[in-house]
Order: sequence, then C-alpha cells, then structure tokens
Amino acid sequence: MSDAAAISVRGLTKEYRLGQQKGRSALTEVIVTPFRRNGARRGEWFRALDEVSFDVASGTALGIVGRNGAGKSTLLKLLSRITKPTDGQAVMRGRVGSLLEVGTGFHPELNGRENVFMNGAMLGMRKAEIARKFDEIVAFAEVERFIDTPVKRYSTGMYVRLAFAVAAHLEPEILLIDEVLAVGDASFQKKCLGKMGEAAGEGRTVLFVSHSTPSILRLCDRVVLLDQGRVVSDGPSHEVIRRYLDSGLGSAVERTWETPEAAPGDDLVRLKAVRVRSEGVVREQVDIRKPVEIEVEYWQLSSSNGLRPSVNLHVTNDDGVLLFVTNDFNNRHWWESPRGEGVVQAACCIPGNFLAEGRHIVLTAISTYNPTEVHVLEPDAVSFQVVDRSDGDGVRGEYANEWPGVIRPMLDWDVNLVDQEVLLRGDSIQ
Repeated sequence: MSDAAAISVRGLTKEYRLGQQKGRSALTEVIVTPFRRNGARRGEWFRALDEVSFDVASGTALGIVGRNGAGKSTLLKLLSRITKPTDGQAVMRGRVGSLLEVGTGFHPELNGRENVFMNGAMLGMRKAEIARKFDEIVAFAEVERFIDTPVKRYSTGMYVRLAFAVAAHLEPEILLIDEVLAVGDASFQKKCLGKMGEAAGEGRTVLFVSHSTPSILRLCDRVVLLDQGRVVSDGPSHEVIRRYLDSGLGSAVERTWETPEAAPGDDLVRLKAVRVRSEGVVREQVDIRKPVEIEVEYWQLSSSNGLRPSVNLHVTNDDGVLLFVTNDFNNRHWWESPRGEGVVQAACCIPGNFLAEGRHIVLTAISTYNPTEVHVLEPDAVSFQVVDRSDGDGVRGEYANEWPGVIRPMLDWDVNLVDQEVLLRGDSIQ
C-alpha cells in the first residue's frame, strides 16, 4: 500500500452466487447485478469485481468509467463499506462521505433537518460543526421550504440535491460520488461538478463514477476504465476516455429499447431509440463534408395533462467541450400542435462542414416546460466520429497538418484583387 495515497486498493475482488444472499450484502447486488453480464445461471459464481488495484493520491479527483455491469457501483459499495469484499483490501485514509444510489444514508421517516444532523454525526462531526454548515447545505440543495418535511415525501430531485449537499459540505477527506447525479437538472449538475472541483482544490480526494464523459473530463485528470470487473486502462483522462469511446465500451452509434418497461423515462415519456445517420445510413464514421442526422424516438404514454414533451440534444466533443444545445421546439409547427399518445420521432440535422474532426458525444433529454421537468436524461446516448479525408474540397483544402478549433465551419469569404497600379506605386491602401 502507498502511504501517500488517500485510497489504496489491492486485489479487490467481489464474487456473488446467483440466487443466494450471504452476510449483509445489499439485496439489489444479489438480485440485480449478477444478471447484468456473463449469462450465468442460478447457483453459479461470478465476479462482479476481479482483482482491482489502484491508488488515489490525496487531493486529486479520479474518474471511474465503464459500461453498465462493468463493476463501477460494486467498487464504490466496497469502498463505502456497504458490502464486504471476497478478497483483497481497500484502505481509506480519512473520513468518507458518499453519495451512491438514491436512498443511501437517509432515514425516510426523518425530515431533512434531522437527516442532515444524523449524517454529520455518522461522519464523526460534532453538532456545533454541523450547525455551522447547516444553512449553506440547505441553500445549496434549494430545499428551504421543505427542510422540516419527512424526506420520504421528497421528489427524487430534492432527495438527491440534499444528499449531495450533505456529502459535499460536511468536509469529509474522501468524497465518493456515483452517477446518481444524472437525475438532477442540468444547472444543479453543473453546480455539483463545481463543488467537487472545489473539494479537490481544497485537498480533499474525489472518486467520481459517471456515464457522462464530458463531466469526467471537466473534473478528473485521471480515469480508470473498468470492463467485466477488471481494470483495462488507467491513465490521463483524455487518453482513457478516447479508448473507452473508440473501443465500443462506451456509447454506440445506435441504441434501442424494445419495450417502454425496459426504457429510461417515467410515466409520461419513455425513450425508444437514438441513432446517428449520414446520407440515410446509420454510420459510426461521418465524412466532415456530409450532414449528420440525430434521430430520437420516444413513447408518449399520456397526453391528459396537456404537457408537450420536447427532445433536447447536447453535443460534446471528446475533450469535454459542450459545442451546442438544440431542441425540437425550434420547429414551431410541432411545438404548437396538439399532442397524443403514441410513438414520436424527432430528427435534428447538423450541416456538413460544421463539426470538427474527432468523436462527438450526444446527451439526449426529453423535457416538459412550465413547470420544467426532465423525464428522460441519457448522458452518453450515442457517439460518432467525424473524419476529414483531405480530398481538397473541405475546409482544410489540401492542408494535411493539425487544424485547430472545436468546430470547422465552411464560411463565405469575399476576396478581390486591388488596383495593381496602386501596389506598384507603393501607395498606402486605405
């Protein structure tokens, strides 16, 4: 173990036997996690985590990425001492604050105020220390009106906002955050990322699990990629994220859900499909000169409340830079038309000679407004690669070296030859 590390993990392994529960492991781990991969049958053993080793230096932020079932959440539960490892060990040097799945750490019968003080006591803080932070926690979570309401009556968003505020403000030396933040709205996610960045800047250690590669890139200098419970890459964020996306372990060019029950969403909207097309064909690689179409299908399950679901796309490059946001209410005819139940298909066309070379990641959300509510949020719904083949008729022409910029538009230029006699006389040109 490294004495300088805030977190030291050596050979950490977690095995489950399908259909059985032993000790005090979380019920969801035993029932749900085993079916995520390997096709193992009841009674068989499988490894959710397989000899994982790494160190995290104090005051740094480490990102953990990998597809569903890779072992990310299992790792955090082991580090949080929610469940015990089958083999190996993890040493945590300092107080640990964690925000894992919704519901972890709060008592539903207690109100928000009581849960704040209970969580602080669990971190070993005195009542006076918690009281000094209390107003800041409540303001950050934006739950002032409901702080004395039992948290079982909170919406998921309110619950997560308060849980994150407690975990981040009660000054643990180590902060473990799962991708539960995806249920918050965009402005709160941005605020959370800022708070986690502040925590790392103050010398605290952050371990952040997320499907959102832009969020990982903004916060973390180093990333660990998990697949099938093993570490397959560990290094600088940009290098590991590129491997994650290019290897097919990340988001795909097309994703579909067969039934509403299996799809992300709620009682109003469920996501059916997201895909990338170019020239009418689903393509992972897109010629920089050709238009790109992002197609989204969703089930509208109810029209009784008069709300109008709207598709939102956030397009980010693989450096974590948000290039633009667009939504389908720009189509005023659709936005103003009556809505009924059924399958809705929305497509956005990005013109050719607009995006730069490189991989682009598309966050897909479906929202209603007045009041604003997010019904679907799929952080890395699809991704695609833009390629410039330098055939001479693109933006770069025949120039073959690196071309900077996060977009590469083909802009109109007006070029004229000035009076040659003026040039020959050496007169100044106004």
